[in-house]
Amino acid sequence: MGMLQAVFLDVGGPIYDDENYVAAVLTALDELRAADGRGAADRATFRLLYDEVRAAQGGSLRSALAGEFLGDRARRAELHERTREHWVHPAGTLYPDVLPFLRSLECRVRVGVLANQEERVVRALERDGVAPFIDVWGVSAIVGFEKPSPELFRWCLEQAGVEASGAVHIGNRLDTDVRPAAALGLATVWLLRGEAAPSPTPEQLSEPDLAVPTLDGLAPELFSLMEARA
Repeated sequence: MGMLQAVFLDVGGPIYDDENYVAAVLTALDELRAADGRGAADRATFRLLYDEVRAAQGGSLRSALAGEFLGDRARRAELHERTREHWVHPAGTLYPDVLPFLRSLECRVRVGVLANQEERVVRALERDGVAPFIDVWGVSAIVGFEKPSPELFRWCLEQAGVEASGAVHIGNRLDTDVRPAAALGLATVWLLRGEAAPSPTPEQLSEPDLAVPTLDGLAPELFSLMEARA
């Protein structure tokens, strides 16, 4: 019988609303455009481009935004650094299903965050009551590795003391969550909110082990999934 030993979660999308990132990158774009002597980024154009990247579940959003709004895709690094200054998770943006889900796993498995995030996310998770449930802090700005490279996943597995076959990763992107996790042998859950595809195709839905709209009632499904994979 397969045994679920560890559950890892991305932060933007699974835990906090991805609109927090949207707000940060829009602020960054507006500041960089102002420095170039231009007006604010057009919000409708931004949303169209954002949704295109969400639908594709691949490619660099930062590169696309830099090309469209800053005139040069090579400015993606500049945009990234400016976005980091503004990327926060305000009170009230924690999804309501997060704490009930974590309580359903308490004392049963190791739980970790596995995310491309700034170090300040730890303070937000402490403020919102999530931190007591977290055993592994796989935050890219702290660890030094970023998804989709396998190093962050391997680091989290090592810190949890489990093999990939005993772990599941929950994320809302195929390119940075589901695919790299599956390549290492983790079970995968695609959470269909935030930066997930707005209208997933059958091919996209076939990639993860599970695709779910919320975390509600997910814990029993995870244990069943691991038994079925054994």
